[in-house]
Amino acid sequence: MGPEFTERVLDLVDSIPRGRVLSFGMIAEVLQEGGPRQVGRVMALEGGAVAWWRVVRADGSLPSSLMVGAQEHYAIEGTPMRGNGWAVDMTRARWLLED
Repeated sequence: MGPEFTERVLDLVDSIPRGRVLSFGMIAEVLQEGGPRQVGRVMALEGGAVAWWRVVRADGSLPSSLMVGAQEHYAIEGTPMRGNGWAVDMTRARWLLED
């Protein structure tokens, strides 16, 4: 994956509305390029420049090292969370690219 892929990933992440999320795999599907691991690599290396907390695992979670920092963003943005408070409710928070 080259710089064009990186730019496309970051542009898409930058367009995710407040309170919404996409999974790594969903981003790859929308871009029709790469896969969850490639998107994850972009986010790991370059994601600090965008709303990184809006990109989660397919089950709505983030690694515990990131989840603590994401909690404040989720609260401010009103992101729907699962009952445990440590994972996004993907049914309600997933961005369908039409809202």
